[in-house]
Amino acid sequence: MDDVRESSAWVASHSSHVLVDSAGIEKVVGSIGPIPKVEWDFEGIHYFDNGPLTVQYLFVLDALNFCFWPDKDLNYDNLASGLKAALQNDKSVFDADHLQKITGPQLRELLRWPRPLPLEDERIRLLHEVGFELERSFDGKASNLVKSCGKSAVKLVALVTRHFPGFRDHSLYKGHQVFLYKRAQIFIADLWGAFKGQSYGEFNDIGSITIMADYIVPAVLRQLGVLRYSSTLASTIEANSEICPGSEEEVELRACSVHAVEKMRELISMKLGKPVLSVELDLWLWASGIQCSSLQHHRTLSIYY
Repeated sequence: MDDVRESSAWVASHSSHVLVDSAGIEKVVGSIGPIPKVEWDFEGIHYFDNGPLTVQYLFVLDALNFCFWPDKDLNYDNLASGLKAALQNDKSVFDADHLQKITGPQLRELLRWPRPLPLEDERIRLLHEVGFELERSFDGKASNLVKSCGKSAVKLVALVTRHFPGFRDHSLYKGHQVFLYKRAQIFIADLWGAFKGQSYGEFNDIGSITIMADYIVPAVLRQLGVLRYSSTLASTIEANSEICPGSEEEVELRACSVHAVEKMRELISMKLGKPVLSVELDLWLWASGIQCSSLQHHRTLSIYY
């Protein structure tokens, strides 16, 4: 995760369109008390049985956890609850051999969605990839993938990105490689949250995980005065115009969010006199954002978030 922190800091120091506002960070930190505790499944939309099937569910969920905005009626809740219902109906639905053969119409049927999903072909490709590699290297079970990391979040991110190319969330920015790994990191965060830091969710280095750079967190940080946008970027977002994946603007929005929250975490930890986890800040910021109907986020067609 040092790669994520260091490359995000480099972007923040060379950014042309997004500014991390140190005064804004200090103001936010000065105005908040203890970080509100947000329960992982506060909406009751996830499958959980305290065992390996939950791990399989979470890995499939996080393989598909990206790009809902092109369909105004579709959101993360539809995905999480739809997959939950599918698994409750058929415990074998996410077996590796089934994942390798699933089609777009079948995925829509599982989710009870009436029309093609955004980036549907990519979602199917990624499910095939997950099924194939789980069968080839982990006896078909995501729980074996998790067991092989030795309770290290850093090692699990490395294993996921090594074995599953669809999780390799990085970009080239002004000649530098930038690592963000949103969906690989959110798999760890989901395990940690679902299992409450025990069993499959026990990681000795959970503090190494950064926030998961997506659409919502940058918009919340801007609303808080932590991020400031150039007038051109602000206009693009306010006009609901698309921003190209891998563009300077898109990389800056995500990387500057990671860097800003790392700075917030450091100051909050000093203020409270105890360590604060980035994963806790991420859940708090994300939960705040999805409850704000007027929040305007950037729009990028991407399989990574």
